[in-house]
Amino acid sequence: MAKVLVVAEHLDGKLNAATAKCVSAAQALSPEAIDIVVLAADPDGVAAEAAQIAGIRRVLAVANPANQHAIAQVLAPQIAKLAADYSHVFGPSTTFGKDLMPCVAALLGVAQVSDVMAVDGPHTFKRPIYAGNAIITVQAPADRTVVATVRTASWPEAARGGSAAVEPVSVDAALPTHTRFVGLAAGSSDRPDLQSAKRVVSGGRGVGSAENFRIIFDLADKLGAAVGASRAAVDAGYVPNELQVGQTGKIIAPELYIAVGISGAIQHLTGIKDAGTIVAINKDPDAPIFEIADIGLTGDLFQILPELQSQL
Repeated sequence: MAKVLVVAEHLDGKLNAATAKCVSAAQALSPEAIDIVVLAADPDGVAAEAAQIAGIRRVLAVANPANQHAIAQVLAPQIAKLAADYSHVFGPSTTFGKDLMPCVAALLGVAQVSDVMAVDGPHTFKRPIYAGNAIITVQAPADRTVVATVRTASWPEAARGGSAAVEPVSVDAALPTHTRFVGLAAGSSDRPDLQSAKRVVSGGRGVGSAENFRIIFDLADKLGAAVGASRAAVDAGYVPNELQVGQTGKIIAPELYIAVGISGAIQHLTGIKDAGTIVAINKDPDAPIFEIADIGLTGDLFQILPELQSQL
């Protein structure tokens, strides 16, 4: 039977929703047990939050001053040591997971399975390729530990209401000194996080300028939504790159996605394939975005958005 270790992602003492999505992917294996590991300088608060996820056997709390910041080269040796007791090690396919999990796989001498979007068996998984235009089935060796990142846009959050035991764990692993934390630069906003938001309003090249992008922010604030952007808008300097949605940006799955002035290049569509309802507003009736939109409105966004806001 499979035993799965899920690596918790957290920041500033709060558990990231991606962790609960990894648990959903782990549950698809019908495993004997699912454990979560929290690595931090003081893991108690995050571990207590993780223990509330349903279906968890226990939470391993690894306290170490070296874990104050999420440095892949520091966390990976500790996870690799713990992996000896598990058949699978899952992490989210986020910036955190994409940085960390390849290091874990390398230390264990295995090939990583990336962007798991479906589980067909204990060692058989589906993942997207070619910007999501094709789905491939991959087979991991049955006699090796499976190290995988979970495509969080493809999985719901596992239910809450659990009460797993939290166990302090000491890991005897040699930690490198050649990598050190310098600083974390991240945009601050009162709006919801783009990757976990239920509603997202995105603007594209059609918005025209950084000043005009205010109309996107205003609509998002009316809806309590996060703000996104196409690569064209980011490259034009309208907004910072942490707002980019698409193949080279963030892969998201909100319940509502409103694309404003976005033509719908395949690279952008890759990032929103799993959205619940897609609304497109564009003055070009032949824009590719209308082919996948659930609701489409052809017209001038500078007329439509103020009217929409007045109704809201």
